[in-house]
Amino acid sequence: MSARSRARHDDRIAAEIRSLAKPLTRSSDLDELVQRVQAARFVCIGEASHGTSEFYRWRGLLSRRLIEDHGYRWIGVEGDWPDCWRINRWVRGEADDDLDALGLLAHFERWPTWMWANHDVADFLTWLKSFNLSRPAGDRVGFYGLDVYSLWDSLWEIMTWLESNAPDSLPAAMRAWQCFLPFGEDPHRYARSTRLVPVTCESDVVDLLVEVRRRSRARSQDEEMLDVVQNAEVVANAEHYYRTMVRGDRESWNIRDRHMVDTIERVASHAGPYAKGLVWEHNTHVGDARATDMSRAGMVNVGQLLRERQPDGSVALIGFASHRGTVLAASSWGAPEEAFVMPEAQSGTLEALLHETLGEPAVLVFPDDRSGPWLSSWLGHRAIGVVYNPHHETGNYVPTRIGGRYDALLWLERTTALRPLHHEPRPTEPELETEPTGF
Repeated sequence: MSARSRARHDDRIAAEIRSLAKPLTRSSDLDELVQRVQAARFVCIGEASHGTSEFYRWRGLLSRRLIEDHGYRWIGVEGDWPDCWRINRWVRGEADDDLDALGLLAHFERWPTWMWANHDVADFLTWLKSFNLSRPAGDRVGFYGLDVYSLWDSLWEIMTWLESNAPDSLPAAMRAWQCFLPFGEDPHRYARSTRLVPVTCESDVVDLLVEVRRRSRARSQDEEMLDVVQNAEVVANAEHYYRTMVRGDRESWNIRDRHMVDTIERVASHAGPYAKGLVWEHNTHVGDARATDMSRAGMVNVGQLLRERQPDGSVALIGFASHRGTVLAASSWGAPEEAFVMPEAQSGTLEALLHETLGEPAVLVFPDDRSGPWLSSWLGHRAIGVVYNPHHETGNYVPTRIGGRYDALLWLERTTALRPLHHEPRPTEPELETEPTGF
């Protein structure tokens, strides 16, 4: 392409960006976006890092608009089911009424705690509980964890429930418990052992899941039973996930994201056929994987799977991006959190282009026709996980066709690190790395 042709192409890209961008300074600036997505059954709202205050704050503001004005009834997040179940009961006014949001979130212990134990989440949950308590119990908004990591905690929850409610089914849980017992409460030790000796707990957790599902048939709409069934699903899928992950197999990513989509559909079914829900996850889960280089590696994600499983128009995918600032992350897996300086976006990336073209925060709602020169271009799009090295920025950019990956994008020029409620302790021994790390 000649220099003149390149200049014309760049001018067309800049013109398309400016035609889509609207200022983003206050909640009312979300009006067009809210109107565009409010009919979707699932609105998935991403984040370009797990440690940026503005992503959490704007995601909370957008969620408030959809809950207050358009009747969204549940939120599913990239968190563990047992921890988020406790939040769910608190925001519904069913438990822990002696605690405020800060006290509730202080119970998060699994690294990285800052993803949920931070001031922005506390502010949102405080609002959500107040909103819920102004409504009838049956109309209150739920808060659920979608992730797969809580093998031991979920198994303990099942044991506790069966002991009180179905003691004749306790032997199935005991067999699974005893299988994992030699590994303490560390699923990583279990996973490493399967590399040396091909003996697993797979059949025990599958038997437990079958038994819990059998118990649930008579109480399928029971909120308590949803908790028990989901914990059994977590145990079965976590066993599979950790065993696959320890081999360095990328299929572990797919196991995790399929589990999260199955959980979304289970929560949605429980909430009712017309109940609409919100999904909070990293951009790498929310943005359709088919519009990134993930698909070439055989990887799928939540955004892709929801679009494939749901009718047209019932899924809306919203991403975030920023140019520079600070971000909360760790220098290595399991290490204490730090506030890193995030350098300006690299030249030629999505973030650099938006900075050069706009230079101020904006919301960009994409039209049905995504064939324009910007929406159809492939550009690097920054993704920061819980582990971050600002000196190795190149590996943090995911090749992306923005018009295929999202339905809208919230752009922020400068962002700041989350404020955690407490600091991470230094690990006593190395922990096996899992997602989410970014790319």
